[in-house]
Amino acid sequence: MARTAKKAPSAKNAFEELSRRGPHDVLHGDLALVGLPGIVCTPRSGLGLPAIAFGHGWLQPPRRYLSLLRHLASWGIVVAAPATQRGVFASHRMFAADLRTALDVCVGVRLGEGEISVDEKKLGVAGHAMGGGCAVLAAAEDERIRAVATLAAAETHPSALEAAGKVGVPGLHIAAGNDLLAPPVANAEPIARAWGGAVQLRTIPKASHLGFTEGRHWTQLVLHGKSEYATQRATKALLTAYFLSALTGDRRGEALLSTDIKGTHVDQEHTRGVLTAA
Repeated sequence: MARTAKKAPSAKNAFEELSRRGPHDVLHGDLALVGLPGIVCTPRSGLGLPAIAFGHGWLQPPRRYLSLLRHLASWGIVVAAPATQRGVFASHRMFAADLRTALDVCVGVRLGEGEISVDEKKLGVAGHAMGGGCAVLAAAEDERIRAVATLAAAETHPSALEAAGKVGVPGLHIAAGNDLLAPPVANAEPIARAWGGAVQLRTIPKASHLGFTEGRHWTQLVLHGKSEYATQRATKALLTAYFLSALTGDRRGEALLSTDIKGTHVDQEHTRGVLTAA
């Protein structure tokens, strides 16, 4: 009797699965050991793994995203988050270059205990706020990058809005509906509208600008918002589903990427194409 293909889980089931920790044990270390300040999180072992470089928001330390980085690593994705350009007058151009350097490290250095390698054909970038804009800049300049994700993306100099038209790979842009610093109408929406490849704009209506960050930090006194569990949980599920699909062809989050889920809404006006491998 012939076997039938296993169906991808429903959006609800995919969300429940992918918002939880994955099957891999996680290691994390200091990128400074290879010359670039920051954090790297990896599965304990694995060959030919996907990798992403993650950019922090303005004035934010990478540790404010550690739970997200570890979550992605638990699903088999190597994640490197540079801790550079954290000052008031951060250089967006240089931070985009640092994201590309982080990918160089992932590809060129045997991470963990020597039991991890990264496939240079499975690279992506992601980032929050300023880091999201810089991820767009990096993707526009680096043909190795196959997928981009942003969280409350902010405009940069040079312009992420202009760079978006040069990016031909899939892009997932998650906007915070209650964002007073990088409102979607002036940031995520024009980026998605200009995007050169398949793109999805998804809004978390109740999210604030800092809702994607973890714990407390002095910048909450001067920036809008605070850490939000629901925002972070939705982000973990969506980014896991997206990068597994776009970089490895894993279909288990397919339904999650194609429909609204509790607390999030797909902006159909700024969405086109399918978020799969480029």
